[in-house]
Amino acid sequence: MGVFDKAEKRIESAVGKVFARAFKGYVHPVEIVAGIQRELDAEAKLLSRDKRLVPNVFTIGLSQNDYDRLAPYAKTLNTEILPGIRDHAADRSYVFNGPIAIDYVLDTSLPTGQFTVASQAVSSEDTPSSSPQPRPGTMVLEVSGVRHPLVAPGLLIGRGAEADLRLNDPGVSRRHALISVSGDPEHPIITIEDLGSTNGVHVNGSRVTKTRVGEGARIEIGRTRMLIHTPSES
Repeated sequence: MGVFDKAEKRIESAVGKVFARAFKGYVHPVEIVAGIQRELDAEAKLLSRDKRLVPNVFTIGLSQNDYDRLAPYAKTLNTEILPGIRDHAADRSYVFNGPIAIDYVLDTSLPTGQFTVASQAVSSEDTPSSSPQPRPGTMVLEVSGVRHPLVAPGLLIGRGAEADLRLNDPGVSRRHALISVSGDPEHPIITIEDLGSTNGVHVNGSRVTKTRVGEGARIEIGRTRMLIHTPSES
């Protein structure tokens, strides 16, 4: 329960004021975190002696009233939900087969206050939704010639199995940095945060704890160099 309690406090402090009126008597964001955590526990499949594969793509079914209240905040909600999911997975040595994706759908058969969780373990090669290809005009994080679209909620960068962008670099921590993406997809707000790594995060040559980044930003993590830019159409 320790991980759940931590997630609950973080989410309530981050979005409690925003959702206080909207979710009173309805599905609360913390309940969705708990539902996904239970889904991970129920669907975990043994990979090795100390690792288990868990789903990474989740579909949350909501009643009409809950959907109307949640859908407008989906990107913000996912940004706050994901750390609790990743903490839960790391605590239990769960392994994701690709980036985590959470979608919300309308289920008119559900009464207000109830929701369903469906899940899949999907590799990034098998589903465009879990690892979308850059659309024209979409900013990307380019690493060693590979372009990773910067779309909400963002990317966890590290050497560990739970990272969305996994780097085989001895200078990179298991959970090294988090890139968060929010706002209008055409004009996103992008930030990078050092998650207490050993070697830190450098942006344009300066070590940072948390900062906003944009077009042309040069990021260094361990020995790995990255560039944020908008690819030109070809």
